[in-house]
Amino acid sequence: MGEIYPVIAGAETFYFEGNDVGILISHGFMGTPQSVVYVGKRLAQLGYTVLAPRLKGHGTHYHDLENCTKEDWFHSMEKAYNVLKRRCSTIFVMGQSMGGTLALHLAHKFQSIQGIMLINAALTIPTLEYVKGSTEPRFIDEGTPDIKAKNVHEITYQKTPLTAIHELQNLMESTPAILSNIKTPILGIKSTIDHVCPPENTEYILDKIGATKKKIITLTNSYHVATMDNDKETIVEACHQFVKQQEKENCFLLKGSGKNY
Repeated sequence: MGEIYPVIAGAETFYFEGNDVGILISHGFMGTPQSVVYVGKRLAQLGYTVLAPRLKGHGTHYHDLENCTKEDWFHSMEKAYNVLKRRCSTIFVMGQSMGGTLALHLAHKFQSIQGIMLINAALTIPTLEYVKGSTEPRFIDEGTPDIKAKNVHEITYQKTPLTAIHELQNLMESTPAILSNIKTPILGIKSTIDHVCPPENTEYILDKIGATKKKIITLTNSYHVATMDNDKETIVEACHQFVKQQEKENCFLLKGSGKNY
């Protein structure tokens, strides 16, 4: 089923043209590209081509979200990946919260992805456990976005559809099974205090993932929506260094193969 409500101003997909290194960024559950636009713009300023799709059902009305599945959200990511792949020779994928979960599934499907960057990735959301298996209420009131910085406005919904929560829970629960098969280099960024996804989510992912190249960065002055919080510049710098490192190693491997490029 398609969306029937218009996109909220500021919640649109964004794209910044840059070099041949593409960075695909996914926002989280109930969020929009607006929540990652600062990081996206800064990475574009560093020369990268950046694309952040609006996941289906997000940034319009919660009635649209009610009709979405986890496959819809993954398809939004996959479609954006294919767009970026046509433009760039190298692709990195970044995701915040549920966006990080989707990034893992994308890297599992497309092994040519050069690196994964997770920001408070979601495997468990303890505050939503109580609705597992429930058939009511149809909608749950949404609280204030988990951001430590003052006077920050995130575009989100005031209500969360129960069906969408169940889809999110199914997505998270399906993720541990694929981790050992993911060999892509990974950077895990976690907030010390996260009232939505416990930092242990990131630790678990990096412990179980099949990648040999992995690193954790800890944010001490941000909560869950870290791309809009006090440490957002730390995220930009950490991701920039991670991408540069992977690019350097890939270049070395290509030279070592004896091939000319």
